[in-house]
Amino acid sequence: MYPLTAAKPPLPATRASQRRLLLAVVGGVLLSGCATTHGPANPKDPLQGINRGIYKFNDVVDRAVLKPVAQGYRFVVPQFARIGVHNFFSNLNDVTVTVNDVLQGKVRQGGHDALRFALNTTIGLLGFVDVATRAGFEKHNEDFGQTLGVWGAGPGPYLVLPFLGPSSVRDTFGIIGDLPTSPYTRFQHVSVAHRDEAYGLSAVSTREGLLDTGDMLEDATLSGDTYNFVRDAWLQRRQNLVYDGNPPPDPDESLDDDPAAAPAAPAAPAKPGGAPALPPAAPAAAR
Repeated sequence: MYPLTAAKPPLPATRASQRRLLLAVVGGVLLSGCATTHGPANPKDPLQGINRGIYKFNDVVDRAVLKPVAQGYRFVVPQFARIGVHNFFSNLNDVTVTVNDVLQGKVRQGGHDALRFALNTTIGLLGFVDVATRAGFEKHNEDFGQTLGVWGAGPGPYLVLPFLGPSSVRDTFGIIGDLPTSPYTRFQHVSVAHRDEAYGLSAVSTREGLLDTGDMLEDATLSGDTYNFVRDAWLQRRQNLVYDGNPPPDPDESLDDDPAAAPAAPAAPAKPGGAPALPPAAPAAAR
């Protein structure tokens, strides 16, 4: 017989146990996404099962945390202050835009964006006031993912990244390539607390700007598949950005629209007692 000992009280949750719990939740969501897929297979989305699981996880986090915080931010903070915060982070992003202008060979646009950054940083009070747009220097959208596309890299499979949302193999490498010029890299010299506050404020400001878009998305996909809608819209937008609004025709779509690829119509039956009907005319391209 072993001596009886008093039962020990349960230990408080540690960071390790909390991480294991989070991984278990994420794993469960991913498995649920792998178990079911919706709609026909898309060649641009071979990892659709995993992507749907991550999309579902991101949606849960957004509805539980990000969206309510962004709604509170809009309710409490005056509009002029929210615009100023948005302008500040947008101005920091112009450094990334300028670097990728040059990498893509858009030297003139690079000078334009560099001057825009200089104007907003000085006259615009560190970017809180967007004086450059009023002076005719409009905002451009360039990143290293687009630069890789200009250099000839294909997008690769569509991906959904945890917390970050839609991406692709090419654009995931693009995120890494933009890190040296990212606004967040410039916060490394400040304290951890202030850096985390800047990260959080940037995320909340971005999410607040998407509140109306999210509502329209929900209204537009009440009876459809939101995942497919977001994926197709994102892929089309990225293609337009890489080609500056003039993308080449999509082979998958042009095949469906090519009249030469359509099967020939059957010949009309001959009239009773008359000569056989002529075969249909050949397509113009074949003449």
